[in-house]
Amino acid sequence: MVMAKFVTAQEAVQYIHSGDRVALAHSVGEPQALVNAMLDNYQAYQQVEICHMLALGPCKYTRPEMAGHFWHNSLFAGPGSRDAVNEGRADYTPNLFGESPRLFYEGFLPIDVALITLSPPDERGYCSYGVTVDYTKCITECAKLVIAQINRYMPRTYGDTLVHIDDIDLAVECDEPLFHRPILPVGEIEERIGQHCASLIEDGAAIQLGIGTIPDAILHFLGEKNDLGVHSEMLCDGALGLLKAGNINNSRKQINKGVSVVTYLYGRDELYEYAHLNPKLQIFPVNYVNDPRIIGQNDNVVSVNSALSVDLIGQVAADAISADKIFSGAGGFVDFVRGASFSKGGKSIIAMPSTAMGGKASRIVDQFEAGRPVTLSRFETHYVVTEYGIAQLRGKTLRQRAQALIAIAHPSFRDQLKEAYERRFKEPYPS
Repeated sequence: MVMAKFVTAQEAVQYIHSGDRVALAHSVGEPQALVNAMLDNYQAYQQVEICHMLALGPCKYTRPEMAGHFWHNSLFAGPGSRDAVNEGRADYTPNLFGESPRLFYEGFLPIDVALITLSPPDERGYCSYGVTVDYTKCITECAKLVIAQINRYMPRTYGDTLVHIDDIDLAVECDEPLFHRPILPVGEIEERIGQHCASLIEDGAAIQLGIGTIPDAILHFLGEKNDLGVHSEMLCDGALGLLKAGNINNSRKQINKGVSVVTYLYGRDELYEYAHLNPKLQIFPVNYVNDPRIIGQNDNVVSVNSALSVDLIGQVAADAISADKIFSGAGGFVDFVRGASFSKGGKSIIAMPSTAMGGKASRIVDQFEAGRPVTLSRFETHYVVTEYGIAQLRGKTLRQRAQALIAIAHPSFRDQLKEAYERRFKEPYPS
């Protein structure tokens, strides 16, 4: 093993060479000082590929003036990279979050340089990946060169989170606050969706929730539930109240009993402080947390994911608006839908407002336009929830599915959906 060499950020990025593929740690684990130093040095590079999933930084390497110096390969098009992908200034690689480590471990995307964030080492020399283990552990193990920003703001967490300082090639000591999740107000529509979803979550359920106002609203309505568990891709601040009050205690889980299990956190200081040296919250690589075979070992898994649109036979579009307009990525969507299917008593919920574009478009549509990517097939959709109610699709015929979905569409669009029903099924819509 090579002893880590402590250098400045400017010295560290001199080891990145033209033509390298550079993988950035995911989400909150993005090493801001290293990324900024690399950007400052952009004129020294030609065709350096930047590869990552959800980026919380501004993604300046996608800007037009960086053309020829950097090329972005997005595994999940977030706000900072979405325009570049859709304007042809970056690429998008479809993948499932739970399988993303295979891209690196099995050589589909060989990594030259990994840029990561770690906590300071303990007395034995072990650093912690902190709140982002996900695929970050994988790129550390696969990259030819590993450069770590050692940041005292990164908590030390339990789970599979340790790496020895000897296994880091270059280390840069730079303390800076971690990314914070913006807190957005929960509106009336989100509250109604949250209440409907919460009605499907029973005592003892193992829950998975994502990011956004709908998950926040769901958590608000779980205060009367007991013995909930967490086996989730990620965890946000909204769960803290339930964790501290004991509504979430993981006592009925079949695996990781008594422990909340996630692959990353995204919140604010209170959440990161809660995670620090807390054995009741453990963080593991994404190829464990998001493996449907692992998820399904818990009973009564309830997975809640958002979507862009659902058609009348139950197909779900969650990552693309059209054939040539990427919105995000699959992330852990499919992983947890399948995990819930494997779970005894499991439920998968697709939760979304009934309209988009300020009410001008229905999210429940007759059919998707030609070429629009389908994230989830009709065979895997369990529940669809809008502010107007719950459509349970499992075991339903195509006619029954269409009727259930029309019933929870926005009233302004129900008549045209009923007309589409009559054209498709050659019968009057039931009164």
